[in-house]
Amino acid sequence: MLGVTEKKEIFNFFTTLVEKLSGISYGKGKEYLIESRLNELAISLGYKDIKELYNVCRRRADLKLLNEIVDALTTNETYFFRDRHPFEALKSHIFPELFKKREKEKRIDIWSAACSTGQEPYSIAMLLLEHFSTYLRSYNVFIYATDISKKSIERAKQGLYHQIEINRGLPANYLVKYFKQEGSYWRIDEKVRRMVKFEVLNLLEADLKVRQKFDIIMCRYVLIYFNLDTKKKVFTKVWNRLKPGGYLFLGATEVPPVTLPDMEKKTIGRTICYYKKDQAS
Repeated sequence: MLGVTEKKEIFNFFTTLVEKLSGISYGKGKEYLIESRLNELAISLGYKDIKELYNVCRRRADLKLLNEIVDALTTNETYFFRDRHPFEALKSHIFPELFKKREKEKRIDIWSAACSTGQEPYSIAMLLLEHFSTYLRSYNVFIYATDISKKSIERAKQGLYHQIEINRGLPANYLVKYFKQEGSYWRIDEKVRRMVKFEVLNLLEADLKVRQKFDIIMCRYVLIYFNLDTKKKVFTKVWNRLKPGGYLFLGATEVPPVTLPDMEKKTIGRTICYYKKDQAS
């Protein structure tokens, strides 16, 4: 049983470590979350408990172990068509506008930043197949999906979801059309999987590792885990990857931590997004 001082020391060590590695900030009140997740990790790795894991990390934490710790403490809450309204905005307004605007290039690039286990980018892919299949014959639509968690990305690539995950947000007609049952799991159709490229990415390194620019960026429910200074840095790095004339979505309760000169707030239906002004405007 850990004493109060020992708990505080261990909590401070791991929260400092994770913030340094990922930018994710854990304030007071998260002690139980840290302890329960790292205890589980410690046992799975063959250690007695979080205290032994802490002692190992203080002596010699290799990159593999550090990645395991970040994975364990990364919140991976997500579900298909989360919040619904952003997807309605994509369907009714943004995709029709972009297909017209990019008629010359015949290319649309989409980035799902902090994609967790893949439900968001797959939702976008299914939306495109369902409502814009004619355009997909002549346009190159690229969906790039990233997350800091290697385990989440590995799961996303598999496209295999259990019944509880399927029940959260996925319309019945999409299940019938785009999934095949495998035992107690459902696997997403190969044509959906092929539309998405998954990679592990720390958003703190977005300016160094993401070279291309995007027409749509979904950066939802990730900034809330950073302190204000890191929020500003990450938001600016992500915003700089948006093409003029493109749209950025945050989570329903999130607001930009910084206002940039080429940013325009737009309300489409029941969702708010941020438009990057064309260079000529």
